[in-house]
Amino acid sequence: MGRQKIYLDKLGRFFQIRHLLLRQALAECLGTLILVMFGCGAVAQSVLSRGSHGRFLTVNFAFGFGATLGILVCGQVSGGHLNPAVTFSLCLLGRERWRKFPMYFLFQTIGAFFGAAIIFGMYYDAFWDFPGCFNVTGDSSTAGVFATYPASHLTIVNGFFDQIIGTAALIVCILAIVDPYNNPIPQGLEAFTVGFVVLVIGLSMGFNSGYAVNPARDIGPRLFTAIAGWGTDVFTVRDGWFLVPLCVPFLGALLGTMIYQLMVGFHVEGEVRDKKENAEENLQLTINPDSKSNSNGKEGKC
Repeated sequence: MGRQKIYLDKLGRFFQIRHLLLRQALAECLGTLILVMFGCGAVAQSVLSRGSHGRFLTVNFAFGFGATLGILVCGQVSGGHLNPAVTFSLCLLGRERWRKFPMYFLFQTIGAFFGAAIIFGMYYDAFWDFPGCFNVTGDSSTAGVFATYPASHLTIVNGFFDQIIGTAALIVCILAIVDPYNNPIPQGLEAFTVGFVVLVIGLSMGFNSGYAVNPARDIGPRLFTAIAGWGTDVFTVRDGWFLVPLCVPFLGALLGTMIYQLMVGFHVEGEVRDKKENAEENLQLTINPDSKSNSNGKEGKC
């Protein structure tokens, strides 16, 4: 055991990354991989079994618990964003530095890519056994196992608002969860609460296009399907639908941030700021009790 501990210590020192941002990005990569692996795994199980091993409800539970587990894995290192729209929102508020945004976005996308690859490898034989296994559209399409596609009734315009509303709802709830001034969540339970938010959004807003609300979760698996056999149709289907879940969530994040700050955030932060200023003023009067009386005396002479 002593020798093993020595070897493990040497390995730890050799592989230790001291660059903080790179460590955080790698943690985001792993957390997003876990989210996509469990979420897309549930979709694959449901689609490939034709509903005998999963339903819409089980898919939503998988994404909700996948988000929880992903945050638990990487939260202490990187904050557990798992979503560039969340990173974007926190950068807007000045809670994260802007240099994190492109790095997090890149590694979240890489994690989502490999999460999809793991599920494809796991269900490889099942995919080949499924009729029309590499179809992007139609009743036998399987591209939707990995990335989001619009339902037949959904237009681009309606999909635009679908992603804005879904992402705004996600951001409002997450900002409330991480806001230290607004009924803060007990430490350690944030991941479970965020997972519950993802579950609720899926149950209420997943019918139109599968509630991507996460550019990395969509573009990473979409890139994988383009390479794995589905081809470039994953980008051209429905007049370039892929741009909607890739770009629109950032507008939803902006809207959600504005709504939360204007209706809740600025006010609770202002109360704390006012209390702090009053306390400092009272402390100053306690230290210098004569300053106020002197000023009053000068005003009386005038």
